[in-house]
Amino acid sequence: MRLVFGVHPVRELLKTRPDDVEILHFSQGAGRAVQEILTLAKTAGVRARPAPIEQLRRLAEGASHQGVVAEVAEYRYASFEDLLERKTQGPKLLVVLDGIEDPHNLGAILRTADAAGSDGVVIPERRSAAVTAAVAKVSAGASEHLPVAKVTNISRALEDLKEKDLWVVGLDERGEQTYDAIDYKMHCAIVLGAEGKGVHDLVRKHCDFLVSIPMLGKVPSLNVSVAAGVVLYEVVRQRRLGASK
Repeated sequence: MRLVFGVHPVRELLKTRPDDVEILHFSQGAGRAVQEILTLAKTAGVRARPAPIEQLRRLAEGASHQGVVAEVAEYRYASFEDLLERKTQGPKLLVVLDGIEDPHNLGAILRTADAAGSDGVVIPERRSAAVTAAVAKVSAGASEHLPVAKVTNISRALEDLKEKDLWVVGLDERGEQTYDAIDYKMHCAIVLGAEGKGVHDLVRKHCDFLVSIPMLGKVPSLNVSVAAGVVLYEVVRQRRLGASK
């Protein structure tokens, strides 16, 4: 059993996978947003139980719960094979995370990947943050929409992606090309490395391109979730521009 808390994550969960929700705990004086969630819960046949603020705070382990906490079945990761075989209307876009260990960064990347129209995210089974309540909260519910697959070996997964005609673009501060010099109007996977460590050397060797974001100030690099937004929205920009021609 896992917990999902916060207005946006719980709302998206009730919209997408209501059958996974065992019970909903809520504060009776939490306002209109929680009332909307209760309406969704009633429509889906989900039990809702009023709870004192102290209980909600304890369930959320002190995090901001916004008056609502759901007890939910364990998170169901997508199958990597399904991500490989899934058909898309346009060029496929996957995000591969090489050991993101900070839950807040993982949640922020999931939110951005969903907003940019990514078809899924791939994470390693070891040395990586998992999709937890904290991640779901930061993702603003994106974790309930966006398929996330776990793999045992990122390098092998990249080779599998290339066999399916995806080009692999690694974001690395040592990359000689800038991130906007690549043509993203193709099936591609964007690889992002761990906080402070970047993409592992072995993973770098499996990338078709290594790109960097120009840093014009004194700070040598961006937070990985910010870097993800920069590159993913370059993909969006190019594909929208290509579609309009």
